[in-house]
Amino acid sequence: MKALKFALIGLCSVLGAVSLPSLGLAQDFPNRSIRLIVPFPPGGPNDIIARIVGKRMGEILKQTIVIENRAGQGGVVGTDVVAKSAPDGYTIGIASAGALAISPSMEKVAYDTLKDLQPITLVATVPEMLVVATSVPAKDMKELIALAKAQPGKLNFASAGVGGLPHLAGELFKLTAGIDVVHVPYRGAAPAINDLLGQQVQMAFLDLPVLLQHIKAGTLRPIALGAPARAPTAPDVPTTAEVGMPDLLIENWYGMIAPAGTPENIVNILNAVTNQAMDDPQVKQKLADQGLTVAGDRPKHFREYINAESAKWAKVIKAAGLGTAK
Repeated sequence: MKALKFALIGLCSVLGAVSLPSLGLAQDFPNRSIRLIVPFPPGGPNDIIARIVGKRMGEILKQTIVIENRAGQGGVVGTDVVAKSAPDGYTIGIASAGALAISPSMEKVAYDTLKDLQPITLVATVPEMLVVATSVPAKDMKELIALAKAQPGKLNFASAGVGGLPHLAGELFKLTAGIDVVHVPYRGAAPAINDLLGQQVQMAFLDLPVLLQHIKAGTLRPIALGAPARAPTAPDVPTTAEVGMPDLLIENWYGMIAPAGTPENIVNILNAVTNQAMDDPQVKQKLADQGLTVAGDRPKHFREYINAESAKWAKVIKAAGLGTAK
C-alpha cells in the first residue's frame, strides 16, 4: 500500500519541515473555526475518526473544529458538499473509499474526485477479512477455492449492500480465484453477520472490527485478512498475500480532503496539523480501539493512492458488470 509506505516518512518530513506556529501566523490561517464535513450519520467510522482527530486538531490550532454530519448516498452527498465549498481551508471533509474511489464508477456523482477535491492526507485504514460460516468444511483459502470450484454457483457470499466495499471485495475474490459464487446483499453488516451465524450464507468479506467478537468466540471461521500485515487484534489470521493471493488486498480507508483550489500553503498546514494530531498517542490508541490503523501521508502521495484505488475498483466494477456511471 503505497500511501502507508510513506506514512512515517511523510509524517516526519511534514513535521520536520513545517513549523505550525510560524506557518499559522505567517498566513493568518486559521483565524476562525473550521467546518469538518462527515458524509455519514453520527456513530459510524467516519464520524468517530472525525471527532477523535478533529478534537486534537482544534487543540493544536487553537481553533474550534465544528463537526457537521451530511449523510446520504453512501457518503456522496457530504463529499459533494466539500467539493462545492469555498476553497479557503475553512471547510474540509473526512471521506471514505466508497465516496472517493468506488461511487464514481458505480453511479453518476456530481463531482470528479481528483478534479474537484484536494487530498490532504490518508488518515486511517481498516482491513476487510474473509470469513466463512462454521458449516463450511473449508479450513483455509486453498480448501475454500477448491470447494467453490467443485460447486460452481452453489456457494454464496454476503455483503453489507450493493456497491459497497464488502460487495466489491467478494467480486474481486471471484475474479482473482476464478470461482463462481453468488452475491447476497444485505442492508448493513449486522444482518449479514446474523445470517452467517445462522448458516444461511457461506462467506463474506467485512470490516475486521465487526467480526472480531465472532472470531474470538469461534462462531465464524477466519480465512484471510486483506491487509499488508497481520492485525494485532487477530494475529493468527494470515494475510491474503500469505495464502498466495497478493492481489486480494482489500482495505477500507478514510482520508481528509478539501475543495480543489485550496491554496497549497493552507493544504500544507492542514496536512501537518492532521498528521500531528494522528501522531498523538491518545489519538492512536482511541483509533486502535475502533480497529483502525493510523496512516498519515503527504497530499501528493494520497492523491496517487486515490487514483490507484479508483482504477483498481473501476476494473472490478466493469468486469463484474456493475455500475451505471457513464
